[in-house]
Amino acid sequence: MFGLIDGNNFYVSCERAFDPTLVGKPVIVLSNNDGCAIARSPEAKALGIKMGEVWHLSKRRPEFRSVIAKSSNYALYGDMSRRVFEVLSAHFRRVEPYSIDEMFLDLTAFGRVDYCRRVRDQVRQITKIPTCIGIGPTKTLAKLGNKYAKTTTALGGVADFSDDALRRKAFDDMPIDEIWGVGGASQTKLNNLGIHTVAQFAALPSASVRKLMTVTGQRTHAELNGVSCMPLTLAPGQRKTISVTRMFGRPVETWDDMREALTAYSSRAAEKARQHGLEATALQVFFHTSPHAPEPFYNAQRSFEIEPTADSRALIRHTINAGRSMWRPGLRYAKAGVILPDLVLASEAPRDLLPTVDPVKSEKLMTALDTLNARFGRGTVRPGGLPKVTAWSTRANNRSPRYTTRLSDLMEVRA
Repeated sequence: MFGLIDGNNFYVSCERAFDPTLVGKPVIVLSNNDGCAIARSPEAKALGIKMGEVWHLSKRRPEFRSVIAKSSNYALYGDMSRRVFEVLSAHFRRVEPYSIDEMFLDLTAFGRVDYCRRVRDQVRQITKIPTCIGIGPTKTLAKLGNKYAKTTTALGGVADFSDDALRRKAFDDMPIDEIWGVGGASQTKLNNLGIHTVAQFAALPSASVRKLMTVTGQRTHAELNGVSCMPLTLAPGQRKTISVTRMFGRPVETWDDMREALTAYSSRAAEKARQHGLEATALQVFFHTSPHAPEPFYNAQRSFEIEPTADSRALIRHTINAGRSMWRPGLRYAKAGVILPDLVLASEAPRDLLPTVDPVKSEKLMTALDTLNARFGRGTVRPGGLPKVTAWSTRANNRSPRYTTRLSDLMEVRA
């Protein structure tokens, strides 16, 4: 038996946990560069704010004047997710994080609904994050149960889809786009056949589903009918790709600024690779102008193989060389990125007989670098070509303090 717990309006709830004055008010959290709404409080949804709403245009509307817009604070949200995980781990033998605000639970040995309500109350009390829980004999049913719990207040935040009667009642009104794993193309095929609800999809013959949606759709169909095809996975799979891409806070027009940005992104990508014990065997570098600008669009990109490494210096060198070869002066660049597409475990990476970087010295230096930055804060020790303050950095004009991850941002109580 599975459970899925999901933080309600998670980013907004994290903001409210440390600022109670936001409770009951329309609040949204914006994407990088304060661009679009990526989380909305119920009050903001009631005003008509859509997911992905372009805020610099929408905020001028009179009906949105009362909306409080917060810049995204991923350090805070990630740490709050960790705290929720720790509370759940104290109550369940197995917890599988699915995303920053969703976690699957092993409910096999528990009394389910009452127990889940008590755990939900504990999460709210300790972390201040409101949640809902869906229960079912499969992951797909647990996820649907979670959505049903959010929209049905009489259930007290917990919906048990192991109850056939409750499940059938819910499926009759649920559109198929609520099903986990059914994408837009599959929805169109099903709608063309007159299949619009979860109940109609679940009633289809398994063979018909396979013809329409291949074996993946057939697996989803089986899960809807109570056949578990996806067990809990406690060990995360090895990462295959690391991406560090950003929109600039203002257009980049000089090579010096672009070099700084590419240095920062490749350094961050190398740091992520080392955190997971991985090395890069290939590199992709890109930057482009804004497709919405009046001048012609320019998109530069290079992909190439490199000697396996997670050394910041080596990745920066390769990145800068690639960037310099693609640079065109006189343009206003809007975005850049560094991608490590083919990662391997450091212990399994192929080694050249005559490497360009001494692997022993490299490991010692990178370990010292990561240790210092972990102790004193990211950026304490950084590549020489990267200043501490940059003009092109992502905008975050309304970001709340990093209450739980930065010592200087800790809340103070005076009595």
